[in-house]
Amino acid sequence: MTDLSWLTARPVAHRGFHDMNKTRWENTLSAFTAAAERGYAIECDVHLSSDGVPIIIHDDDLKRLTGQDGFVWQRSAAELTALKVGGTSDHLPTLQEALDLVDGRVPMVVELKGIPGRDEGLVARVGKMLKRYKGKAAIMSFDHWLIRDFPKHAPGIPAGLTAYGKDLKLIEAHFSMLAHELSFTSYAAGDLPNPFVSFVREKLKMPVITWTVHDQPAIDLTFKYADQMTFEGFEPDLVKVA
Repeated sequence: MTDLSWLTARPVAHRGFHDMNKTRWENTLSAFTAAAERGYAIECDVHLSSDGVPIIIHDDDLKRLTGQDGFVWQRSAAELTALKVGGTSDHLPTLQEALDLVDGRVPMVVELKGIPGRDEGLVARVGKMLKRYKGKAAIMSFDHWLIRDFPKHAPGIPAGLTAYGKDLKLIEAHFSMLAHELSFTSYAAGDLPNPFVSFVREKLKMPVITWTVHDQPAIDLTFKYADQMTFEGFEPDLVKVA
């Protein structure tokens, strides 16, 4: 089994170390710089531009972050990277820009955001970038159709299922994804404990990180039932985390 101790060694900054979009916005080069300077791993979200470039942004539409109308998949990488985030000097970055900036200083956890009919090539392009990358990096997704492509199009890259829920139907769906060479899971902290997380952690010895941790109760759940947290809105090194 691949050693993934680096994935859980340090807290993971959700969309980088931002300040809840006051002056340093989520998923920007400024947020990634701040995380790397503090030694936190970085989680980021990736969509595909109209010309097939992985762009770091959480939402599929542009309004909340850039004030523009329309969707990420409707615009080219050049058009997207020209857009400023939250009225700051930061622009929407490409994944390659973020990798070049971080340069192996801290681990990168890249969440792939699927858009049915608009995401062909996303896994392959991200996989190719991470294969060349010299630092520690992993991929994950909520989207089962993308996860099914991970072994073929991103071989050798640690792969995770992003998940939530406690009800039986969701838990069964999560178990079905274990057929696709998963290396870890990222689970909603508020939905711990549950049979899926207990099984993968105890029986498969698979690392479990949680999302998104904002307060002490979520910290406590994480370190009782999982291995590390994806956090935002505070600095873990300054609070009790276990």
